[in-house]
Amino acid sequence: MSETIDSAREKGIYKITIIGSVVNFLLLVFKFIAGILGHSAAMLADAVHSLSDFVTDIIVLVFVRISNKPKDKGHDYGHGKYETLATAIIGLLLMCVGFGIFWNGASTIYDFLHGKQLEAPGMLALVAAIVSIVFKEVLYQYTVIKGKKLNSQAVIANAWHHRSDAFSSIGTAVGIGGAILLGDRWRVLDPIAAVIVSFFIIKVSIQLLIPCVDELLEKSLPDDVEREIEQTVLSFPGVSQPHNLRTRRIGNHYAIEVHVRMDGNIALKEAHQVATAIEAKLREQFGRDTHVGIHVEPTKE
Repeated sequence: MSETIDSAREKGIYKITIIGSVVNFLLLVFKFIAGILGHSAAMLADAVHSLSDFVTDIIVLVFVRISNKPKDKGHDYGHGKYETLATAIIGLLLMCVGFGIFWNGASTIYDFLHGKQLEAPGMLALVAAIVSIVFKEVLYQYTVIKGKKLNSQAVIANAWHHRSDAFSSIGTAVGIGGAILLGDRWRVLDPIAAVIVSFFIIKVSIQLLIPCVDELLEKSLPDDVEREIEQTVLSFPGVSQPHNLRTRRIGNHYAIEVHVRMDGNIALKEAHQVATAIEAKLREQFGRDTHVGIHVEPTKE
């Protein structure tokens, strides 16, 4: 049964990622053509952003297959952190793209302020930007809903990459539209908008990277989750003083280790049954793949 669920989850992640990769590929080809024929550096930068989206789709496809592999001799806790690694790579790519867009925009603004005449973009570039905004926002909404349903950090991260591309296209559309409608003196709107959008992209990348770093550094689960764990442990008769609680994330799953006290005079079999029941309850609350370790100690006299 568990294998069936894992297989369905993996297929779901593959399906949404493949849909996204196809859309990204078609958009990046369209943007490159529009950027070249429409003489728009901003659109070419936007096309590069779409290319980074396409690359991250490939990363998700590769790492999700690895992360869903069962436990083995070399990975006693499973392969969940491979998906965390994929999320971190997406975050780093986003940050690089953000800094790249910022640098290109700032350089163009500098050139403009020193008397360089900027080339006027064409209507094809504006149309491409508007088409990109619509398609990428729809793709974001679809992907983030599926990512939450599938409980996949990497898919949700990829959804935000779709939205960052939509943000980039909004900036590009404003810049291109301003340059076309307002004349030569306002062509600098294109790089200005690109610089503003780059900050949004960098912000999203940081928001994706911080949880990944926390997990890779073995940060404990939030306090409210740890309190819920303690309450669950104490809900069993004869169990008291949960202590030495250690928690962390492993990909999309939790790892929980805790010491509890029971009457030292009860049979070992009974203590084992209670500990097993606690483990089962915690897995029921936090997912069947939750790693749970219960250490039983006698109650202090």
